[in-house]
Amino acid sequence: MKPTFQHFLGTCLIGLALVSCDQEKYQIPTNQLFETAALREADILLTEAARIAGISKAELLQARAPGRFTQQQNVFFPGALAVDFKRSVPTVTLPLYKGLGPGGNPTYYILTEAANFNVAKRLGVNYAPKLVYGRDTEGSQKATFVNGQLQFEGDVDFSPQRLVQPGPFPNTFPPAVAQPGAVGDARYSPLVVLPSGSVVSASIVANSTGTHDHLVSIDYAKGTVVFELLDGFEGGAQYYFHLVTESSDKGAATIERGTYTPRLANLPTFGQSLLTDKSALLGFSPVANGETGANNPERQGLNSTILDGQTFDPINVFPLDPDNNKKDANNYSPMWDAHINAWTPQAIQAGKRRRIKSFADLEQLVKEGSVTDAAGNMGIPNRFVASLKPSRAIINCPVIAQPLSR
Repeated sequence: MKPTFQHFLGTCLIGLALVSCDQEKYQIPTNQLFETAALREADILLTEAARIAGISKAELLQARAPGRFTQQQNVFFPGALAVDFKRSVPTVTLPLYKGLGPGGNPTYYILTEAANFNVAKRLGVNYAPKLVYGRDTEGSQKATFVNGQLQFEGDVDFSPQRLVQPGPFPNTFPPAVAQPGAVGDARYSPLVVLPSGSVVSASIVANSTGTHDHLVSIDYAKGTVVFELLDGFEGGAQYYFHLVTESSDKGAATIERGTYTPRLANLPTFGQSLLTDKSALLGFSPVANGETGANNPERQGLNSTILDGQTFDPINVFPLDPDNNKKDANNYSPMWDAHINAWTPQAIQAGKRRRIKSFADLEQLVKEGSVTDAAGNMGIPNRFVASLKPSRAIINCPVIAQPLSR
């Protein structure tokens, strides 16, 4: 009889137990057993992606061979199949994975990060070691393999009609009405724990109820999906292109067109972003009340997204790029912990309002008193984010690229 993955994993788990009972006798490192099981799971996922694309696994891997993007394009995400930065709304083409919902219904998802370095390399996704801190929490969901397909515990309903109504002018954020266009159930989270304990970020993007609001097109026959990219600033440079897949906050999910995922709010820990913190989150800073106007070159902020047609990005401020070759001391996570900032009335009256382009820029503006915490921020000030307080909203924003120009 051919061994199944369950037999293989069971053997690994038995081995782990033996090692813990008699480490000196067996001399099998527990991390080696985990690594073997985790890489085996990665191969199962790749095999399924190749199957639905109608190609071999080797051909799938060849599609992401180095050299397909230019230095000018500066693409971070290893598994990107194509990018288009010339469109009015830039896009990325990603591999599509077919899985199963809780009831066995066909479910389609994308993989964007892995907490294990070698698994990330094998899958062609961003390396995000901080995600491991979400593994044994209520912010994650467990998944199993059924006939080579990943089966989720939770599910997403894409059928709701997205609706945003501005708050009182001029500070239209927070909105008076925020109804997200997709809602995850109580068990759904993109932070997925595989049977080995390996952690990946897997976002459901399509099922029988519809598709994700940022999904441009989906090709089930070729096994690809085209997603819109959102803009941001990092290190003083624009075009910090990223996805928005989920948010723990209903307002953020609605404004940025992600899946409202309440379970994400259980991830550790709001306001903790340092490398030494045992946190799955990384702080970033949206602007509450920046300049508005579709043609205003200084346009930025959540109020602008609400007022200026609801298809304009808020152009949030981020601290760092993913570094997929940095195995140790890597602080990247796609689970962004919002620390919303706001221009003070005095700064607005003095005409100081403009685009905030970096964390250093933000810190200086906070220090001089032009920018402060947005109403609703709470908790301990986070020195990683200019000593702003967290807004208690997590947004899953896998980072794709930061081209040098468009």
